[in-house]
Amino acid sequence: MSQQRSFRDAREVGDGLASSLRRVAGRQERTELRRDVPPGWIRCSELLATPEYFAEWRALLGDWLLLEHASAPPRTTASWVMTWYLHIPAYVGALLLHHERRVPSLKPAELAFRLSEERPHPDGMALLGDAFHCLPTDPGSARPEATVVRDERALAAVLRARYLAHAAQFVRAYAPISRLGRRTLWAAATDALENSLWWAGRQGGTAESEGAGVADAALVLDTRYPPLTSASTLRLEETPDGHRQWARRRESCCFSYLLPSASECDGCPRTCPR
Repeated sequence: MSQQRSFRDAREVGDGLASSLRRVAGRQERTELRRDVPPGWIRCSELLATPEYFAEWRALLGDWLLLEHASAPPRTTASWVMTWYLHIPAYVGALLLHHERRVPSLKPAELAFRLSEERPHPDGMALLGDAFHCLPTDPGSARPEATVVRDERALAAVLRARYLAHAAQFVRAYAPISRLGRRTLWAAATDALENSLWWAGRQGGTAESEGAGVADAALVLDTRYPPLTSASTLRLEETPDGHRQWARRRESCCFSYLLPSASECDGCPRTCPR
């Protein structure tokens, strides 16, 4: 299920992270991927250094929820912004691991995003650094910004460590202003990482590509790595009509059930047995 490119498949022998991002951008449609920070985009490091900006983001979301649902519960806005932010380092890391078998820095100073003008969620992401970890067979392994690791398990460990480092900075900045507990925040970080690894495969549109995403999740989250709250929970479930599909147990609650006429999501930890 490895997505590692071979030397024959490489479009440019010895290519760098910019080439990787161009290739990955062509394989997904929902999120714009860039290498620069245009006007109006937000650098993650600036947001984490000024947590009050999260209050502005939640206010934008609250206005949107009021228009859509006539209600904007504080726990709902806090949870949605939490989930959307954590998706940024998780998704960028998952895409490059899945498609290129490369892991970028994921430092807050090297990631930026844009909020959609309709619903205030990130619909564009920028990866600004050049350094990456890769496998010995990578066409760019001889580049000065490349660090070679021995195998896929070691590459998964690099992704996990870099994501955890970014998530830890977010938890420190967001916990005091969101009034969400650390366990809730790390549960959301766990969900964001596994969902992104799974989704990177699902975007391929085939059972094989989804299976590769599931395999990536099992590789990165082969066991629980505290403060993450679980190992991968992806499993095959049978639907009432006999169809088998992948599903996972959520670790965190999005508090969408607080909106009028809403109920708990499928797999909500409030209703599902642990």
